[in-house]
Amino acid sequence: MKIRTIVVTVALILSASFSLLGDQGRGGRGGAPARKRVLAWADTRNGQSQHESVSHALAVIERLGYQSGLWDTFIRTDSHIVSKTPKKTDGSAASGGPNLNNVDAIFFMGHRDVPIDAGQKEDLLSFVRDGKGFVAAHIALTAFDSWPEFLDLIGARFDGHPINGPGTVINERPDFPATKHLPPSFAFTDEFYQPKDHSREKIDVLLRLDLSNVPANQGLRLQGDYPLAWAKTYGKGRVFYGSFAHASETWDNRNIQQMYFEAIRWALGLSDAELKPHPMTPAPAAGGRGGGAR
Repeated sequence: MKIRTIVVTVALILSASFSLLGDQGRGGRGGAPARKRVLAWADTRNGQSQHESVSHALAVIERLGYQSGLWDTFIRTDSHIVSKTPKKTDGSAASGGPNLNNVDAIFFMGHRDVPIDAGQKEDLLSFVRDGKGFVAAHIALTAFDSWPEFLDLIGARFDGHPINGPGTVINERPDFPATKHLPPSFAFTDEFYQPKDHSREKIDVLLRLDLSNVPANQGLRLQGDYPLAWAKTYGKGRVFYGSFAHASETWDNRNIQQMYFEAIRWALGLSDAELKPHPMTPAPAAGGRGGGAR
């Protein structure tokens, strides 16, 4: 009886995992439409505090693409491939592998001062500007702090993490692909990155932290409006950022997996949604709160 219970439980878990992928199936092989190509780039060598969850995050992104049949993931922690003319360490041309000429989107978790040169920076900007996707998570907000153009691409800068949950998250765009599965508000625990240098006229805030019950503290500089996830365009490219990613347990959360899955689909142009930059929305009434996302 115990063995039967375990088998049934595992089957239900696997069924739930595949259900988050919707009706996408397992296409892309054996004559099906070609899969997209996603570069999962996570150079964290200069991070002030290494995030052990990054490896698990990249594995989750790879699995979501493979199981859905929508994209193949190339996981890289070296940055020389972020170029349209990648080179080996000896300066000669690199051959094979992913680069900015042959991928359709980037999933980015670089940390602090990611070492790429001026030519690579321009290649990255033109990659997105010309119509490719860029999805960034958590520590990506700390990257390239001294590079002004990266602020224009990602939409904000890192300003500490004065709040480490638990907290209440408000869903401002329940009609957006990456957030439509989430309730109007929900409880969540994570290391919530505080953004700065952002403008609601330039980013479409999807999720924000409710500060109405958060005690004041020395590091909290945002007054009321604390964006946690947003979408924007950069030239012809689609950009998404989500703060949710600090712990490995966050990446095991089905709702968070679905958020990033749908964000990548949108960035790849496999789904559409109108961007609607807007002022901060009121918090939903207590009766409108749905079940927790964690």
